[in-house]
Amino acid sequence: MADRPVAVIGLGIMGSAFSRNLIAAGFAVRGFDPDPARQTEMAAEGVVIAASAANAAQGCGVALASLPSVAALEATVDGLVADSQRGLVIAEASTFPIEAKDAARERLAGVGIILLDCPISGTGAQAVLRDLAIFASGDEAAYLRCTTVFAAIARVTHYLGAFGNGSRMKFVANLLVAVHNAATAEAMVLGVQSGLDPHKILDVISSGAGNSRIFELRGPMMAARHYRPTSASTRVFQKDSAIIAAFAKTLGVDTPMLAAAAPLFDEADAMGHGADDVTAVHAVLARRAGLGRND
Repeated sequence: MADRPVAVIGLGIMGSAFSRNLIAAGFAVRGFDPDPARQTEMAAEGVVIAASAANAAQGCGVALASLPSVAALEATVDGLVADSQRGLVIAEASTFPIEAKDAARERLAGVGIILLDCPISGTGAQAVLRDLAIFASGDEAAYLRCTTVFAAIARVTHYLGAFGNGSRMKFVANLLVAVHNAATAEAMVLGVQSGLDPHKILDVISSGAGNSRIFELRGPMMAARHYRPTSASTRVFQKDSAIIAAFAKTLGVDTPMLAAAAPLFDEADAMGHGADDVTAVHAVLARRAGLGRND
């Protein structure tokens, strides 16, 4: 595997976890991120740092892209189009509007590069443990070329057919995450305000019908009122919620639960928690309830 390196474009929370797990599985990893701190951190962990996304992809059959914005995706495509590497497969793991990914797919196809739509379900903390689900869509033959790479970074991969279906499934998943996250915060604040010990709430609720994966993952952070380390930031979730709401609107689908949860992310950002974990919606409801300090 080391003789066929994998490129990782974007070495943030997800990309750095991908890189570590790929190295642990025996892959050589070439990486790019414009942040010098990320470059230094990942170079120390064995990633060969490249000067650009296109340079990182040189000699690689497969590249993983985990990017912060549509602008970053467009810049990455610009570089790859200018330095064409025919036959390269790029698994795009970010959450963006389908139209943005489709535009990138068409541009890359013009120079012989195949883009797959492969968003990830799971937090940064889960990525460290390979406890992720990949929602893959696009060219099936290209997807099959990626399966050994996916197995190194995720617990399960679902192939969903036509390009864009991965994002559609991710929108469904993230709608649930947004609602479960807000519901967990609401329940924790209610319990504490009523006089219950937050850690007892965690113990009891996790054994009953009201439990959820989000309650298990983020309830302990809410109980401690510590919103770091960040596995998915409040600001990123604002972006994701807006994408989901816009997508639902195009289909004429009402999303009242998402509409109720989304303003909590905006308020958490306004309180200074934009870079904190999305768990910080708890700070919003705790402040409203008069529970004291705001972390």
